[in-house]
This record gives sequence, structure tokens and C-alpha cells, in this order.
Amino acid sequence: MLGLLPTQALLFGEQHDAPEHAELALKTVLALTQANALATFALEMADSPASTADLKPDASEAAVQAALKWQNEAWPWARYGPVVMAAVRAGVPVLGANLARTQMREAMQNAALDTRLDASALAAQRQAIIQGHCSLLPDAQIPGMTRIQIARDVAMARTVAQAARPGQTVLLLAGAAHVSRALGVPLHLPPEFRLKVLVAQVDTAQAAIKNEAAIDLLWITPALPPTDYCAQLRQQPRAGKP
Repeated sequence: MLGLLPTQALLFGEQHDAPEHAELALKTVLALTQANALATFALEMADSPASTADLKPDASEAAVQAALKWQNEAWPWARYGPVVMAAVRAGVPVLGANLARTQMREAMQNAALDTRLDASALAAQRQAIIQGHCSLLPDAQIPGMTRIQIARDVAMARTVAQAARPGQTVLLLAGAAHVSRALGVPLHLPPEFRLKVLVAQVDTAQAAIKNEAAIDLLWITPALPPTDYCAQLRQQPRAGKP
């Protein structure tokens, strides 16, 4: 992983329900801090502008969760706490990078977000939203949900760009779709911004991931037990969350 350095940002894409991916993220944080290369650790799992920058390295886990306004139901602290605390203990600021929920309704109605992607990428992003919601979304909701996804990528890109420091690297931890060079955060960073994309993926999706050309490092982890996410989604009153 250190072979990807130097770079202004390292975008780590994970599968949220794969425990091994949080362990790989922890190893990445430890390697970067030991090399004194980590400027900031940014997270999809907390909203911008939450930050631990005002906390000391010996801050309690409760203080860190409060600073990041951590939502344990969405993002289990048991999984992500160790990697967050590794950065805090090393004196590295941890930043919320995601779009705040209070901004999502506005994003849904913001047609200007459609212009952030070219026609082909916008169509692909909409298709990803459809598939990600198991084709259960009403057609009228697809444009708005796509805009939320774009707005989240824009917010994460803004956090990464603002956190950049000469000679060090910003690490972003997010879902694999968010770090895609074809559709995600990289599209919303300045063209001259230097970044590398690292993706961890369970081996059942290996072929799909390999079809994406611009991944600098791919980590394959063991397959997970079969889970019918679409069946779970059908049982919910509404078709999933953004």
C-alpha cells in the first residue's frame, strides 16, 4: 500500500458489511501514520463538517463519537471505532466527509447536480441507483436519488481537497462506488489533484471490479455468507435510504 505514495489523496473503497475491509482500513491508517504520511483521515461514515481536530490524542471514544456526531445504527462503532481511534491516537484529525442529511432534500431538487457528470456517466449513475435499490424505486424518485449520490461525492471531494497538505496524504474511507474514477469522488476533484484508488472487495464481485480500469490497488477478501439484500429491502416500508 505504501507503494502508492506519494499522492495527495488515497481513496479507499470498501464493502460496508465485510469485516475484513475495516481491518484493512485499520492496517492502512497504521501504515500511513507510522510513515508520518497521513495528513487527515476522512470518512463517509460521518457528516461534514464534523471533526476531531480539537481533541487530544488521548481523547475518550465517547468524546470522539460526540465530535463526529457518530450514528451507530447506520455505522457500527464496533466495526469502525478501531480505525477511527488509531488516527486519533496518532494525532491525525478525523473528518466527517459525507453530505449532511439536512442537505439531502435540497440536493434532490438541485438539477444543476445533473451537469456534474456527462450524459454517459449520469445514465450509469442512475442505473447504479436503480440496481442498488433492487429496481424498487418509483421512476419519479430516481433523478432525485441520483442527485443525492452525486452531492455526496461532491461533499467528500470537497473535504479531501480542503484537507490536502504538502508532503502528506489524505485518506478517504468510503463505499467502493464512491471512489470510482468513472462515477465518484475523483470526478469532482481538480484535474491536477493527484490521487490513488484502493478497493477492497469480496471475491464474489472480483470480476465486476476488475472491469473498472482505474484501480491502483485491489484487495480481494473472502466471500461473505449469501444474503438476499433485495428481500430485506422489500420488507421495508420505503425503498431504502440514500
